[in-house]
Amino acid sequence: MKGIILVMDGMGGRPLKEFNNQTTLQAAKTPNMDKMAERGITGLMDPIAPGIIPGSDTAHLSILGYNPYEVYTGRGPFEASGVGVDVIPGDIAFRCNFSTSDEDGIITDRRAGRIRDGTDEIVATLNTMKIEGYEDIQIIFKESTGHRAVLVLRGEGLSGKVSDADPKVEGNKAKEVKALDASPEAEKTADILNKLVAKSYEMIKDHPVNLKRIEEGEAPANIIIPRGAGEVPEVELINDKYEVNSACIAETGLIMGIGRFAGMDIIEMEGVTGGTDTNLENIRDTIIDQVNNSEHDFLLINIDGADEAGHDGDAKEKLKFIEKVDEVVMKEVLKLENSYIFLTADHSTPISVKNHSGDPVPVLINGPEVRVDDVCEYNEYAVAKGGLCRIRGADVMNILTDLMGYAHKFGA
Repeated sequence: MKGIILVMDGMGGRPLKEFNNQTTLQAAKTPNMDKMAERGITGLMDPIAPGIIPGSDTAHLSILGYNPYEVYTGRGPFEASGVGVDVIPGDIAFRCNFSTSDEDGIITDRRAGRIRDGTDEIVATLNTMKIEGYEDIQIIFKESTGHRAVLVLRGEGLSGKVSDADPKVEGNKAKEVKALDASPEAEKTADILNKLVAKSYEMIKDHPVNLKRIEEGEAPANIIIPRGAGEVPEVELINDKYEVNSACIAETGLIMGIGRFAGMDIIEMEGVTGGTDTNLENIRDTIIDQVNNSEHDFLLINIDGADEAGHDGDAKEKLKFIEKVDEVVMKEVLKLENSYIFLTADHSTPISVKNHSGDPVPVLINGPEVRVDDVCEYNEYAVAKGGLCRIRGADVMNILTDLMGYAHKFGA
């Protein structure tokens, strides 16, 4: 038997007046997910704990059976590992946005017009950066999908205890990075970052990629905004922890990075963006191929577009994407045999909030000998009546490996 955790990132939501007080998932036409609910057992899940607002990183760690309060040091190391940077102990890693700044330093677009191409050329320029007074510190940039990038600082006397430069909303300057403790290492790292943000603008504002974007009426990616500082953590490999042969199918560097830290094989795909324009056909085909033709018996899958639409506050786009996933991906996943499928979200991203929330998310399990309940729809309201009741993310791997026949008895 194979075990599959399929996470639709940010799928959960809150009722919207424009959808007659339904959530986007409720309002969406999802016959295949509804069929999965009808054939399976359903419930609600708190990714970490009731009312705790999870990041995608801490939620996935919890769902994979790790205690995020113990192993999470910040998002940066997972992002860096996910895009192929070989981080080492002592490195301080950050996730970054390619953003758009005006001449006065005001951030006019945090995602640089959802840039898709040319970021590798911009990164090639940024990787020549040296900060005056800190020439011994190695600065490593690497592009990720879309507007995303990573930054790694390598050298002596650094700390991950620093704040973010991200202003969170357009119309403000990048925030001054500050030390979060009184250590000289944190003060040094904050000073490097503040100089790095300013220097990034000077280095890339006239980059050929940006000049072309301006000429074509698109927002230039002319400044780097780092956030999510973290030191490299150590985690027990998931294959050892649960005696599985695991793989990760994901679009974004963050989730691939979590998979790498957990020791999973990373299955890369063409044409995936982490947005609503992603190639769902490639994701579907990769899932089917891995289930039918690989030796992996446990798969973590993440599909990201609903979260992006939630952050944009675009209800129609989120609904449209959920429906497309149902038609393109779930229609085929529904046909899989000899597999347990755990379908859920890592968190809710309500349209009204434009960010993550602490609302519980819907879950369902399909597979042989599952105790089927009476629920016939897959949404936040219907599954509340399901047989799984209300679980936490930390319960998922225990439930799944028990169904797969991989769990061990506790006690005599």
